[in-house]
Amino acid sequence: MSDCDIGLMGLAVMGQNLVLNMAENGFKVSVFNRTVSKVEEFVNSQEAQAFNIVGAQSLEALVGSLKRPRKVMLMIKSGDAVPALEEKLYPSASPIDAVIDQLIELMEPGDIIIDGGNTHFHDTERRARWVESKGMLFVGMGVSGGEEGARFGPSLMPGGSDKAWTEIKPIFQKIAAKVGPGNDIPCCEWVGPRGAGHYVKMVHNGIEYGDMQLISEAYFMLREAAGLTYDELYDVFNEWNQGELQSYLIEISRDIFSVRDPEGEGFLVDKILDTAGAKGTGKWMSQLALDIGVPSTLVTTAVYARSISSQKERRVKASALLTGPDAELGLDNYKDQDGFINAVRQALYASKICSYAQGFVQLLEASKEYDWSLNYGDCALLWRGGCIIRAQFLDRIKEAFDENPNLENLLLHSYFKDAIEKGQSAWREVIVAATQLGIPVPAFTSALNYFDSYRSKNLPANLLQAQRDFFGAHTYNRVDKAGTFHTDWLALRRQP
Repeated sequence: MSDCDIGLMGLAVMGQNLVLNMAENGFKVSVFNRTVSKVEEFVNSQEAQAFNIVGAQSLEALVGSLKRPRKVMLMIKSGDAVPALEEKLYPSASPIDAVIDQLIELMEPGDIIIDGGNTHFHDTERRARWVESKGMLFVGMGVSGGEEGARFGPSLMPGGSDKAWTEIKPIFQKIAAKVGPGNDIPCCEWVGPRGAGHYVKMVHNGIEYGDMQLISEAYFMLREAAGLTYDELYDVFNEWNQGELQSYLIEISRDIFSVRDPEGEGFLVDKILDTAGAKGTGKWMSQLALDIGVPSTLVTTAVYARSISSQKERRVKASALLTGPDAELGLDNYKDQDGFINAVRQALYASKICSYAQGFVQLLEASKEYDWSLNYGDCALLWRGGCIIRAQFLDRIKEAFDENPNLENLLLHSYFKDAIEKGQSAWREVIVAATQLGIPVPAFTSALNYFDSYRSKNLPANLLQAQRDFFGAHTYNRVDKAGTFHTDWLALRRQP
């Protein structure tokens, strides 16, 4: 019978948990997987048998099991990215494109295809136009929160064909994480047309890269410079999690510090090889920031930090050949160890503000570039629960954009401006201490350089532009009169 509320294709862990979440919230779900044996395995599992979940043996059966308008959610790997050109409609070029083409043949006008994977927004822009040209609706939806979020309440960022929203809203707002005084505000709201949802998810992931790197640098300073034990680090992060830094990432970092190695002596974190992996969304954000000319330096620095961490053998070799400063942390500048810990906290918070400021500047410019009309306060609210960067801090961002929807940079809002002014002395002291001790804090430093650049009335780009005009006749503008100018620098220069 065609009585299922939604179909889902792709039964990896995220897909399975989303299905269980939907089913537990009262929706009848039909499922399909390219490896068909996985359908029966999942449907017959102990957890799935508690709910009304239908297993489909083919894509045709999946579509045939659905109420109209049919809604099919794809949770499959994106495959290789395909360059998006608005004037061309690409044939099947990746696993998702192949499935979409099959669904177009099986579905009817008004039916809805939902891509819930980590998809490059250019592909979503292209697919939305392609599916809409066939009379159907397409949604590109960012899904954040990992396995636990998918099962018990993710952050969802849907965008695409706006006519689809009224049809999918009851399902996805019901299964999303909830926030607010009564835990009744869903972390799911319509983001914008075409690829807007996946772009917002990408920026979320980029900010996540920055957050993780900043927290790791704070840990490294406390561990390497101040010599804190893991028990002491647990207490510090537990205290931080009660205040302005309260967040999921601070919470799990605290918990990590408490775990002893089950296979030997000491703490487990010390046994983990210091080489970080990455799935690519941070790199996407950095690349796209360059495309539209915005300085998202924190995510770029975080990506590079992961890159250099992966060069473990080279770093080990270099450590035996290259020397750093012979210095110790002077606590006199901070009165005592607690003063240094507080300085690191302020440096972390100030850097975090800059990181989020950059992320929202990128959303602002992308919204203009791609004509999305994003609601930035809603974007902050979407990240308030269910996702990796969920934090109390996001309430302040929501309030800032509610007060001024056209706020061009969070640093200009009174709350963040005051927070930076309060913490910037300690922020600078921590970076100076790291430099003197030879401890790398690239994200702290990048954040401070962004702040100092943004607040500077004048920058040395006047010389840079003169250089460009000298060797390439790129011209320049003057501060004292309008127009574009070029100078024959060789003719006017002083001879050495």
